[in-house]
Amino acid sequence: MAKIASEKITVELMINLYCRRKHGNRSSLCPKCAELKEYALERLDKCPFGDEKPACKECKIHCYDAEKRNQIKDLMRFSGPRMLLYFPYEYVRHKLQ
Repeated sequence: MAKIASEKITVELMINLYCRRKHGNRSSLCPKCAELKEYALERLDKCPFGDEKPACKECKIHCYDAEKRNQIKDLMRFSGPRMLLYFPYEYVRHKLQ
């Protein structure tokens, strides 16, 4: 699987998990999480490194604006550890990349 495609799957799962657990939305995302998801997927599509991209936290180019970068950091801090419980396969795959 291409790195960008797998990153998209991971970020979608993390945002869905975050919104479900923090905002109580089971069937759809709240507007704020939906906006963040759309933004994150757009940023991945425009990544200048393509499938050679490093982890965002290790990247020299910060393509997220400051507000969205803080939102995604909080989301990942919350969802990251929980991925092992809810999506163990994706968690391991993401960690191995």
